Amino acid sequence: MMVKSSRVVYSAGFFLTVSPDTLIEVAQSCVERNAIFAVNLSAEFIVEFFKDKLASVVEYADFVFGNETEAAKYAAVNKLENGEAATVAQAIAALPSKRKRPRTVVITQGSGETVVAQGGKVHKFAVPALDADAIVDTNGAGDAFVGGFLSQLLLGKKLKVCVDGAHYAAQVIIRTSGTKLEGQPSFSE
Repeated sequence: MMVKSSRVVYSAGFFLTVSPDTLIEVAQSCVERNAIFAVNLSAEFIVEFFKDKLASVVEYADFVFGNETEAAKYAAVNKLENGEAATVAQAIAALPSKRKRPRTVVITQGSGETVVAQGGKVHKFAVPALDADAIVDTNGAGDAFVGGFLSQLLLGKKLKVCVDGAHYAAQVIIRTSGTKLEGQPSFSE
C-alpha cells in the first residue's frame, strides 16, 4: 500500500463525505509510522455538517489547512469568541491530539496575511502583492497553496519558507486558466 511508505499524507476534508473511517485508518497509520498527516477543512459545509467526523480526523493531524470563510464557519459552529483567523487557528491547534508533536494550523485569507498557529504561538505572513489584472482563475489556489507548503516541508525547510513556497504556488495557479502549466517552477528561498 503506497500510503504505508509515504512520509506525508494529505487529504481534503471532502473525503469525510465518502469514507471517514478510511481516512481515520490512514491517519492512524501515519501516527504509528510517525509520518506527517495533513488535512484541509475544504469547505464551509464540511465544517458545519461533518463537524464530529472532522474533529475525529483532526486529532491525528499534524497540519490543518483552511481559508478565512472555513475558519469563520468553524468559529460559528464551535461557538468560539470570534471568527478571526488567529483565534480559529489557535483553537484548532489546541484540540486534543494523538500526536507527540504540536499541531500546525494554517489559515489563508486571499490577499490578506496568512495566519499560522504553531506551538502556542501565532505567526502572520504577508502575501506578496499581485496586480489584480494578473489574476485569471482562482480555482485550485488553496490546493496549490498546500502543495507548495508541503513541498518545502518535505525538503526540511523552516515555516517561513514553507509559507513562501505556498504563496508562490498559489500565485502561479491563479495566473493560469485551468490546469495547463507551462515551463518549470522558479521558486527559490
